[in-house]
Amino acid sequence: MRIPLLATGFLAVVVGTARAQAPIRYDKYALDNGLTVFLVEDHDTPIVTINVWYNVGSRNERMGRSGFAHLFEHMMFQGSANVPKGGHLQLIERAGGNMNGSTNEGRTNYFETLPANRLNLGLWLEADRMRSLAITDGNFENQRETVKEERRLRVDNQPYGRAFTDGFTIQFDSSTCFPYAHTVIGSMDDLDAAQTADVQAFFDLYYAPNNATLTLVGDFDPANAKALIQQYFGDIPRGAEPPPIECTFEYGTAGGARQVWEDQLANLPAVMMTFMTPPHREADTPALTLLATILGGGESSRLNRSLVRDQKLALGAGTFNMSRRGASQFLAFAIANQGVTVETIEASLRAELDRIIADGVTPEELEKARNDFRASDIFGRQTTMAIAEEIQHFVHFHDSVDEINTDLQRYMAVTADDLHRVARTYFAPENSLFLIVVPKKQEAVQP
Repeated sequence: MRIPLLATGFLAVVVGTARAQAPIRYDKYALDNGLTVFLVEDHDTPIVTINVWYNVGSRNERMGRSGFAHLFEHMMFQGSANVPKGGHLQLIERAGGNMNGSTNEGRTNYFETLPANRLNLGLWLEADRMRSLAITDGNFENQRETVKEERRLRVDNQPYGRAFTDGFTIQFDSSTCFPYAHTVIGSMDDLDAAQTADVQAFFDLYYAPNNATLTLVGDFDPANAKALIQQYFGDIPRGAEPPPIECTFEYGTAGGARQVWEDQLANLPAVMMTFMTPPHREADTPALTLLATILGGGESSRLNRSLVRDQKLALGAGTFNMSRRGASQFLAFAIANQGVTVETIEASLRAELDRIIADGVTPEELEKARNDFRASDIFGRQTTMAIAEEIQHFVHFHDSVDEINTDLQRYMAVTADDLHRVARTYFAPENSLFLIVVPKKQEAVQP
């Protein structure tokens, strides 16, 4: 998440100190069962963060069984051999800590931050559910209904909700790239069709130590931490190796495709333009990230200045750079203002993209985007949780964890020519999908 800089003086301080930022030093090792461990000592405050990433997300699901990775984000709090249902949360909170989990296409994570003297509790809890999650008919049915209700609340019953979630999947063919042809939250039909045995098999395959990475950051003694990790995790059996991800996609195959999406909850039309982009580890990612800031990141971005503030054509506009472990996407969108036609908002959005394709960006825009990323990188290392997540990110999304201390240089080295080239390459009409969201006309109620 980008943190806005509120004062020019503060910006100067951030920029001036960026080069002096201390590197993150870590100790990496693996248990015999394949669990990979990273230890980062930080004795500034008496807390520890325990962060477990499982190498499973919605991209690992198979056709007809979507939504399982997100389902387990809920299932993992339903108890285990030595912890009652809901007990994980209660024990962490009683110890003065906090915890949560999340799911995306490429991973599922679980984490807790605790007082340093309760390190043993956090490690024991994570190990117990990795070893013996309570996958019962009752727990599964309860959490299946919870996930379905979450989809209704956050997606199906929100204006533009399905367009902004399901819309990202349209560019992918489910027969050649199912990993990205469906949403993280999954479909109602797939959730209804699932059986407890399916859920157990998914857990056995993906929630094993050899498919997990544990990061521990904070105020701990390394020898004690290693002893506890060996004690709690060391005898958990290794699982089978998960199958590889199968996804075939090509750039420029959309051919400027258009699709109209009727939204019965939307009052105003909207336009979404989605472009296929390369995986996160590829060389063009820094330029695409900075382009997202210049085009749609905040009040001073091009789309906000032009469409929202100056022309007053859009109620809101912005960008999403969906940079994934695999096939990625770049989204530019605008929601029309009252009385503005969808044709007008579409032409204005396309004009802004064409302008950056034709003319590139200004030196001032490039510097602002660099400063924004640099500030985010600095703020992203101020807590034990942020450092733990950053370690995990570089484990799974980069070629080497060591890039954690050099990656900022890639972004600072991006030039205006790089941004111009990347815009011409990926924002080409033949690489785009236009999704036109229109309010669905309601049938008149008969008296």
